[in-house]
Amino acid sequence: MLMVMAASASSLYEVLGISMSASGHEIKAAYRRLARMYHPDVVAMSQKEISATEFIKIHAAYSTLSDPDKRANYDRDRFRRRHPVGFSSAAMASMSRFSGGYSSKRNWETDQCW
Repeated sequence: MLMVMAASASSLYEVLGISMSASGHEIKAAYRRLARMYHPDVVAMSQKEISATEFIKIHAAYSTLSDPDKRANYDRDRFRRRHPVGFSSAAMASMSRFSGGYSSKRNWETDQCW
């Protein structure tokens, strides 16, 4: 029976079933193992569509993680999504004390009484 594992994976590492510290050899071994299981040419006719979709995901993960530059960019982007750059809620609260109580939607020129 064909397992649909890559569909629920949240990262390329999970698609290949490896850790983030995997070496190039481990990445290639995981890809080859999964390619033998999911390649559309080796599965039953009734599972070709599912396996083709899974194989595309596996190949995309391998393509990114096997290239050192692409992998570094992927890891950097993944880190940024988890830890966005910007002000923390504590910093925003302390800045609001100095805003004079005006909301950000107010405009000095239009709020003046002439």
